[in-house]
Parts: sequence; C-alpha cells; structure tokens
Amino acid sequence: MRIGIGYDSHRFCKERELILGGVVVPHNMGLDGHSDADVLCHAIIDALLGAAKLGDIGRLFPDNDPQYKGIASTILLRDTYIAIKNEGYKIVNIDTVVIAEKPRLQPFIPHIEQSIAICLGIDENLISVKAKTNEKMGFAGRGEGILVQAVCLIEKVNI
Repeated sequence: MRIGIGYDSHRFCKERELILGGVVVPHNMGLDGHSDADVLCHAIIDALLGAAKLGDIGRLFPDNDPQYKGIASTILLRDTYIAIKNEGYKIVNIDTVVIAEKPRLQPFIPHIEQSIAICLGIDENLISVKAKTNEKMGFAGRGEGILVQAVCLIEKVNI
C-alpha cells in the first residue's frame, strides 16, 4: 500500500464557471487556470501521482501545453487513474478537504463525490469530500480563492 498527498489552490476570476470535482457550483466567480481550474481534481491528481511515484500534475499535464487549454480536469483525473492502473495499482480511498469561505459547498458534496467516483469508475464510498472555511484567514479566508488538500491510499493488485 502507498499513500499520496495532493495540494492545489486557484484564485477566483470573473466570467468562468466554478467547477469542483466535475460539478458546476453556482457562484459569482470561477477559478483561474489553464484548464477548467478544477482545484479539487488537481489536488486528487497530485495525491494519486505522488502515491505511485509518477511525478506531479505539471509533469503529466504541463500548463504551457495548448492541448490542455480549457480541458475538463475530470479528463485529466481519468487519465491519471489509467496511468496508476497501468502501474498495477487500485484506489483504496481518497479523502479531501476543500477550503473556501464561499460558496457554501455542503449541498453539493454528494454530487461532487458521485462525479469523482464516476470519473474514476470506483464506488463513491471510496471518496470523501469535506468543506471547511479558513476562519477569514489567508487568501482563502479573504475570499480570494479556493485551496484543496487531498490524500489517497492505493494498493498494488495482480495484473
């Protein structure tokens, strides 16, 4: 078994949808980034890649590569899991914390967990998404963006 930690943060920007775990969350701003800026998927990607010792999201999907401009991060997450499976691993579980003052995410968490599970082709009971505020401290606390921490456990399987 191997464990991986992922982290990502993006600042808010106008005229974009806010996408978390492949789900559009109603908000007056989205997140800035080369892809769709799905900060949750990005943190999970880094956790998976770290657990399998396959580098990080920037190595696999560079933000200066035009093929990834505006791409759905769920596609990147799916491709990451394919790479993990090709190394002989399966996901045991994924646990995440989304840190944002606004919007309130609690009503969307079941949909987000389901979306991630469908993307990865795993049971949604293996995915945990928690939402926290930062008590008005730091950039997330000031409402400037969102940050996510993710941890995943993978295990080697017979292939």
